[in-house]
Amino acid sequence: MTPQPQRRILITRPAPEAAALQQRLAQMGHAADCAPMLSICIHRNIDLPLNGVRALLFTSANGVRAFAANAERRDFAVFAVGEASAQAARSVGFQQVTPAGGDVESLASLVRREWNPQDGPLLHAAGTVLAGDLQKMLQADGYDVRRATLYEAVTAESLPQDVAERFAAGGYDAAMFFSPRTAATFVSLSQTAGIAGGAAFADALCLSRNVAAAVAPLPWRSTRIAAQPREDDLIDLVGQPDAP
Repeated sequence: MTPQPQRRILITRPAPEAAALQQRLAQMGHAADCAPMLSICIHRNIDLPLNGVRALLFTSANGVRAFAANAERRDFAVFAVGEASAQAARSVGFQQVTPAGGDVESLASLVRREWNPQDGPLLHAAGTVLAGDLQKMLQADGYDVRRATLYEAVTAESLPQDVAERFAAGGYDAAMFFSPRTAATFVSLSQTAGIAGGAAFADALCLSRNVAAAVAPLPWRSTRIAAQPREDDLIDLVGQPDAP
């Protein structure tokens, strides 16, 4: 089998996920630069509404880390939005962890299948910005869902200088986007810096259609969407041939 040529990839997701993805791409023979479009600020010393709660809902690995920073209990069932969040939950000591398909809608569907409203209240460990109102979705079906805001994702104010220079010079083969908010932030910062034209040399690899819509203002060589909203499916796009 002919080895895939090395590609230069730009990663825009927050740390530490960016660093872990950078390592995965390096193992595949690709070079990657990290330009996190969000930084995560965990709120601490939160009085969590855990009375009677029997299960936790995590819509990101950041929610897992924020919950773990505020509570020692690990005796809850966990429903996680995807495998990355599920792995984060296992890494901090949760034993009963079930992942969904990678977005809020699939997480709501998972809860409906696996958890009866009579089984007890659920707590959603959330950030200040929500990608879909999971609480409202489940409450409409009779679930007692509480929400604790445990972290804030702060948008970047500029691109790293080395990344901006490489992007402007057409030095990236692809850029990876995991959320509409990170995508929109990158678009805005690129336009402000006057380097939007660098997108013409790169493929925009997007986790979902909503993400693809957010990157649309830049003149990408191509825009590709993962088969499923999962990191592995997004990584699969890296090895696809360049668009003509």
